[in-house]
Amino acid sequence: MTSNYISATLSLQDRDEIMAAIATIRDRLPFVIDVAPKVKRSMPKMGDKSRAFVQKALDVAIQNPDFLPRSFDIAELQRDVELFEKIYPLAMALTQLQADLDDTLAAVGSDAFTAALQVYRHAKAHGDGSGLDTLVEELGQRFDRQPRKKAVAVEPAM
Repeated sequence: MTSNYISATLSLQDRDEIMAAIATIRDRLPFVIDVAPKVKRSMPKMGDKSRAFVQKALDVAIQNPDFLPRSFDIAELQRDVELFEKIYPLAMALTQLQADLDDTLAAVGSDAFTAALQVYRHAKAHGDGSGLDTLVEELGQRFDRQPRKKAVAVEPAM
C-alpha cells in the first residue's frame, strides 16, 4: 500500500522570496553567533526556572547595586535579559517551523522514494526486451551493496 503524505508545489519565486525573508531575518539579527558544540555544552543553560531566577537577580542588582563589585555591569545584565526575552519567542517560532519543515521534508521524500520504488519494480518486472534494461540496471545500482571488509586478525606477539 502506498501513502501520499503531501501533495503540493512551491514556485521558484516563492522559494526565492522565502530565502530573501530569511536573509532579512539574518540582517535584523546581526548579533547572532555560532558557538562550538564543546563550548555550548559548558555554558550554563537558561530554562524556564532559570528565567525567573535571572529576573529576580536583575531586580536585586538594580535595587541594591552597592554590594556588587564596581566592575559588575548591571546595564549589561539588563541588556542580556531584555535581549533574551525578545529573542525567546522568535526561537520558539523558528524551532516549530524547523520541526514542521523537517516533517514535511521527510513526508515528501517518502512519497517520492515510494513512487520511485514502484517505477523501479514495474520497470524491472516488465522491462525485459523493451529497451529498459540499461535504465533498470542504473536504477538498481542504488541497492548494490559494497562487500564488508573482513576484520584482519592480528596475532598476538610473543
